[in-house]
Amino acid sequence: MNITPTIDTFVQHFGEMGSRWGLNRTAGQICGLLFISENAMNADQIGDALGISRSNVSGGLKELQAWNLLRSVSIQGDRKDYFTTGDDVWEIARTLIDERRRREIDPTFSMLRTALLKEDVGEGNDYAVKRMQEMHDLLELVMGWVNEMQTLNSQRLQTLLKLGSGVAKVLDMTDKLSLRDAPDERSTSVTAQKPS
Repeated sequence: MNITPTIDTFVQHFGEMGSRWGLNRTAGQICGLLFISENAMNADQIGDALGISRSNVSGGLKELQAWNLLRSVSIQGDRKDYFTTGDDVWEIARTLIDERRRREIDPTFSMLRTALLKEDVGEGNDYAVKRMQEMHDLLELVMGWVNEMQTLNSQRLQTLLKLGSGVAKVLDMTDKLSLRDAPDERSTSVTAQKPS
């Protein structure tokens, strides 16, 4: 693969983003390189393209495999292992979201659930308990939403995300319809006061 300045910028940026997702920088660079590579690459090719040692490539590949971001590919007549990312960018996004949830949200949710069940939790700590319950409820809602999104196929997920501000408009319209259908308290009280 010809690493042009533009491709290098992309790969380097992917390394920076990877470190923000919880991957090490090298793993992020490898993921970025494999994502834009038309063909699967072996460890030697990856190391040459990125200018990194074989041990760094090996560590990055192991980390990406632990995150379920790589596919191993066999090439007939070649004993080396070749790697690529998934073809569907939506599947990669789903995997990143699922792995982040598993590593970050699930442990926090579990800790909150356990803490809220402790016998001593309410001993003069009503405000703290209330705040922990709010966070628990928020995470429960987010996890439910993420689980629902993970069940959608890529095309339906893309359609949903393209709705964008359209969802807010639907919610606004629903609110207006709810207000229109609700009885007007002023007219009810005036009617009740009129003599019959």
